[in-house]
Amino acid sequence: MNAATPVLRLTNALTIDVEDYFQVSAFAPHIARSEWSLRECRVERNVNCILEMLADTDTKATFFTLGWIAERYPELVRHIVREGHELASHGYGHERASDQTEAAFFADIQLAKIVLEDLADSEVAGYRAPSFSIGSGNLWAFDCLARAGYRYSSSVYPIRHDHYGMPDAPRFAHEVRPGLMEIPITTLRLFNRNLPSSGGGYFRLLPYAWSRWMLSRVNGHEKQAGVFYFHPWEIDPGQPRIEGISGKTRFRHYFNIDRMEGRLTQLLGDFKWGRMDRVFLDRLPQRTSDA
Repeated sequence: MNAATPVLRLTNALTIDVEDYFQVSAFAPHIARSEWSLRECRVERNVNCILEMLADTDTKATFFTLGWIAERYPELVRHIVREGHELASHGYGHERASDQTEAAFFADIQLAKIVLEDLADSEVAGYRAPSFSIGSGNLWAFDCLARAGYRYSSSVYPIRHDHYGMPDAPRFAHEVRPGLMEIPITTLRLFNRNLPSSGGGYFRLLPYAWSRWMLSRVNGHEKQAGVFYFHPWEIDPGQPRIEGISGKTRFRHYFNIDRMEGRLTQLLGDFKWGRMDRVFLDRLPQRTSDA
């Protein structure tokens, strides 16, 4: 890997999953949902820091936002939209799609869409399942998303992971239902397997040069736009520590969060970024009215 190798300037999609530290799926056995309102909320402070970072680099992004967060911080949602970013849905209550019935999932994604659109006074076209929890066992979720009026999903991670993943799924954007596109989290195909190359904990775990090379390879060799994601809590070294979690969970959640903001600043300079809808939705046929 040569750090001086020029990067093909495709526009990649920069995405932020707007949830607070205590809503992380791995903490669910330790933090009851009924305790959420009692916890110190840090999401507003962290998202505002991200908005400043993006403004400084003239970068637009997509914010996949929980309905639960939006109802408590409506001005934050409006601020995201005023800054020219895309507002998208992360569901209402951060429940994994794979843990819900079809009816419960539809109710969750419909409520989230209504809450976000009412607060922002703008269309919410995109959805991302918590913990990338759409897989081979619940493909009915795509039918629900189409019925709820979403135009795209970014809910499939084509890797093997102990909490999620569909390694045999297509690696790039494709239409999964009429009028509904799935835009998978970016992977690099190497050594007959898909390697994670799109952010999150892997971005904190791996050397920055490796993450940069993988995304550069997707852009330059495969001529495909990438999707990068992270969470507001990942730039917050001062967040409260959760007691009783396993060493594995502790490592995954807290490793290198003190270096994350600096790495993101470097990433914003090394690649060209934009909103999900503007990077991908021009490939999707417009829905026609039934009227």
